[in-house]
Amino acid sequence: MRRLVALLPLLSLAACAASEPVFTGLPPVQVTASGETAPVGTGKADAADDPAIWIDPADPNRALIVATDKKAGLHVYDLTGKDIAFTQAGLVNNVDVAGDIIVASDRNDGVNAHLAVFRLDADKPAIVSLGRAAAGTGEAYGLCLKKTAPGAPITAALIVKDGTVRVGTLTVDGTPGFATEWEYKIPTQSEGCVFDGDTLYVGEEDAGVWELKPDGKGATARMVAPVDNQRLVADVEGLATIDHKGQRYLLVSSQGDNAYAVFKLPSVEYVGRFAVAAGAFGATSETDGIDAVAGDFGAAWPDGLFIAQDGDNAPNAQNFKLVRWDRIAAALGL
Repeated sequence: MRRLVALLPLLSLAACAASEPVFTGLPPVQVTASGETAPVGTGKADAADDPAIWIDPADPNRALIVATDKKAGLHVYDLTGKDIAFTQAGLVNNVDVAGDIIVASDRNDGVNAHLAVFRLDADKPAIVSLGRAAAGTGEAYGLCLKKTAPGAPITAALIVKDGTVRVGTLTVDGTPGFATEWEYKIPTQSEGCVFDGDTLYVGEEDAGVWELKPDGKGATARMVAPVDNQRLVADVEGLATIDHKGQRYLLVSSQGDNAYAVFKLPSVEYVGRFAVAAGAFGATSETDGIDAVAGDFGAAWPDGLFIAQDGDNAPNAQNFKLVRWDRIAAALGL
């Protein structure tokens, strides 16, 4: 969640500035975006939120971007950033994909959580609603899916806004259903998450990244990357993983100082930080959701890409910036 400052009299602003210090973490290496998506449809608002990268199971060199306008619905973009499909879905927050299934955390009911389920028809292209799966009490907020083989059951993690984590099986034949397998309560508001095998990483916005390992009853949890105003500056937001030269990395949005921290997995050893600086497509700031994927997607993306929500795309509505992964890896010396 982005921290918004209301318009106040000058004296109040001065007092606020005096009592709320601005933290800047360790200096990040600088990269620039090589592309951007068209703006989301909701202007003059904090609307763009979370992206997910879909890989064509029949052609691993083809990819599309699914992303939320959290006040309106879901967009699909191609890798040139063109908006090629949209469906109205109301208040959808985080999104992920498994095969041709799109799942988003559905905030249209703030009391009872739901997962909104869609099918991606990539050939048309179109997004087809399959329905909503009830997922317990609370406001649905964060969402991520475990990467599994095509046709395998879908494991989903739902993060309720108060920090409750529910992991279970999502069924999509007929009316969608969600069956919780284990649950864990993180102390305060949480959102971003990503699976690494059975291990789930969750971002507690004010505190840092938790590692959750299921133990049959719930999960064994430990804080592995705390907010320290060096590597991570609150809010901790989007989480993603990517493979590079046989090593998997965890990427975390350090929203408080417009940077991204990188850690090796499974050790969660800190590697470095990068920022998307001003260039042909502008810098990123106050990033919520992120995603990343390795692969050869043509001359523009020969070694994969990183995508980040941009909280300030003025004078246009918010959008998502695309960065060549090979340039990030080179800047970090990976």
